[in-house]
Parts: sequence; structure tokens; C-alpha cells
Amino acid sequence: MSVPLTRAARLTRPIVLALLFAAFPAHAADRSLEYAVKATFLYKLAFFVEWPQGSFEHESSPFNLCVVGVDPFDGRIQETVSGQNVGRHPIVLRHLAKAEAQSDCHVMFVSRPASQTAAEVMKVVSGTPTLTVTDSAIGATAGIVHFVIVDGRVSFDIDNVAAAENRLVIRSKLLELARRVNTARPANTP
Repeated sequence: MSVPLTRAARLTRPIVLALLFAAFPAHAADRSLEYAVKATFLYKLAFFVEWPQGSFEHESSPFNLCVVGVDPFDGRIQETVSGQNVGRHPIVLRHLAKAEAQSDCHVMFVSRPASQTAAEVMKVVSGTPTLTVTDSAIGATAGIVHFVIVDGRVSFDIDNVAAAENRLVIRSKLLELARRVNTARPANTP
């Protein structure tokens, strides 16, 4: 599913995203600011990803943004997505204790889940049209998008191979903004 964008929106979204990254340093000492920036980007990522046909029951089905585990955002995601849409899909924020393959999450931020490791969450949703997002707070396990702090600013890495396995297409404009993009599986991985 490709979210339709006007010509002006197609031209300005990458610029706005780049400006947001440049304008909002997220110092490690200020976790509040860090997660405010991450909440904004979590929502904005949806405009740079194409979901496969059938990801939505109908044209106005909700766009499910899920947080699995402990919510580090302190209500900032709800403030950010309140009244927002991705295309014709109203954004619905869902908090989940654990991930399930049938969770119907379009974007899934994985925080410290109580009943699963982050690696288990990735395995559960592998192959489903779910954009997994993690941050360095959970350790080495990385989702399709993985937030990191570099020189006091929020940045991200993208695993484009995992995106393809989940039948997601990440637009080149987002790939260009990533710190690193994985385009090949390690030799020892099936």
C-alpha cells in the first residue's frame, strides 16, 4: 500500500525530516527530549514506507502504531499522533505487553517487553508487513529501523533486507537519511 502524496508533499517531506534531525539534538542527559524526537520520527517514518496490498482491510482502516513493552515516551506519541492520518488511515496508538504475529501493527516500536526478548519480538513479526523500530536502549537487537544517538543527536540505521522480508518498501529518501543501510544478509545467515 502506497500512501498517496501530493507533489508538494513528496518534495517537502524529505526536507522536513532532514531539518527535524538537524534541529533537535537529543543529548543523552535529556531523555525527555530524546524520546520527544523519537516519537516524532516514529510517526513520520510511515510516510516513507510502502505496505503491501492487503495490509489494510479497507481504505479507511486504522493505521496501527504499536508500542510493545514499557512505554518510554511518557505520552508523547499520543500527543504527536492525535488526530493524524497516514493517507486516509487514522493513526491508532496501541500499547502491547507482547508481540504477536496477528497484532496488525503497521509500525511497532519495541521497548523492554516483560514477557519476550527483543529478538523474540523480531522473530514473531518476521514476514508480516510490520515496520519494527528499536532503539539502542534495548541493546544490540535491532529492528528494521534502529534509533541511535550519534554526537548527541538522534540518528537511525535501516535494515533494508529485513524490510524486504516483511514485504515493505522503504523509499530512497529515507534510506538517504539513514546513518547506515543494510542491504545484504551476513554470509552465515540462511
